[in-house]
Amino acid sequence: MDGIELFLLGRALMKLGEEALPEPPGGAGQYAGGTRSVVIVAGDIAAHPGTTVGETAQRTGLPQSQVSGAVARLREAGSVETAPDPADRRRTLVRQAPGVSARVAAVRAAGASKVEEALARALGEDGAERLPEVTAALEVLARHLAVRGDQPR
Repeated sequence: MDGIELFLLGRALMKLGEEALPEPPGGAGQYAGGTRSVVIVAGDIAAHPGTTVGETAQRTGLPQSQVSGAVARLREAGSVETAPDPADRRRTLVRQAPGVSARVAAVRAAGASKVEEALARALGEDGAERLPEVTAALEVLARHLAVRGDQPR
């Protein structure tokens, strides 16, 4: 596997992840921007508590307006909290909210069944026998590469 193949695999996995997420309350069309940017921003905020929208935009490569929209969605869902920066009241700091929001609980409740449905669609009718192998391979990758909860890589 080379860098291009790895990058394309990552994009394919992102698309599968999006398919496996339950629709947001009020429907997908309620908010501008996609689920992908919200998940990217949430992950960055979890990894960098007390960050700003501008810092998140720099780290993620997303436009600042998209990060602002994602933060607004996350705040509305109860996943993040914002507060003025005590050192510079013009800046707003963003951090992950304590506890699990209702939205995160809903995504987790959808769980593996939604992931397996998305994988089954991607593998097609001829790939049903490969589903357990692909699922196990993804679990190995997640165990070694993904950040879960408050656990760093």
